[in-house]
Amino acid sequence: MIKVIDLFSGIGGFSLGLERAGGFETIQFVEQDAKARQVLSKHWPGVPQHDDIRTYQPEEGSADLVCGGFPCQDISSAGRGVGIVGERSGLWSEMARVIGAVRPKWVIAENVSALRSRGLALVLQDLCSLGYDAEWHCIPASAIGAPHRRDRVWVIAYRNSDSDGESALPVDAEASGMQGDVAHPAGQRSHSETDEQVVGGEGCNQSEPSQPRDNRSDWWQVEPALDRVAHGVPGRVDRLKQLGNSIVPQIAELIGAAILRRQP
Repeated sequence: MIKVIDLFSGIGGFSLGLERAGGFETIQFVEQDAKARQVLSKHWPGVPQHDDIRTYQPEEGSADLVCGGFPCQDISSAGRGVGIVGERSGLWSEMARVIGAVRPKWVIAENVSALRSRGLALVLQDLCSLGYDAEWHCIPASAIGAPHRRDRVWVIAYRNSDSDGESALPVDAEASGMQGDVAHPAGQRSHSETDEQVVGGEGCNQSEPSQPRDNRSDWWQVEPALDRVAHGVPGRVDRLKQLGNSIVPQIAELIGAAILRRQP
């Protein structure tokens, strides 16, 4: 079983996706938002939580994988564009500190696509200085069937002493097989039919469009007048905030499955 420390946990998107892949067990959440921690307590009642990554002190060797979608507010094009040195996105340095303390075999980091010009170089430099090789892929939610782009950069790192010189995670060729159970407005096509699919390396380049899936019967229905799925859910403002801050679990599942294939 691969033990996971889930940083900037939100409502547990990383842990949900990895556990769906099988072979992963979350042993620690680090999340500052009280409402998000309530969700974590409900679905992972036995897993310890810490509320501030700046004071979290893990033990070396306590986990095999450290993951987290560190704050994007200073990186996002919707913000002021300060970049990864900003007050909130600068918490990447704390994630790097945790990685250095734990020395996991695997690291997964996620952020908005603007990271490529506002901090990716620092992320890669920090990982290199800690002894990790890394690959990065821009994977939009539309690649696994969602009706919106939601471009995100995913950085997958592994200790360079464990590398055999081959590409560790060819996830870009596999996303087409992960298109189920994603919200989709009835009668409409998703962006993945006309926009970018998944690519590896440094950017979000175009690839072949997928085939239309208008006749799918398993799409979730979208609640009227809302941009996200929250049908029948009370307290929808809080819920929508948590969903908006969450990663796409299906992509974490895809990455987790690729990691498992690399295990001895």
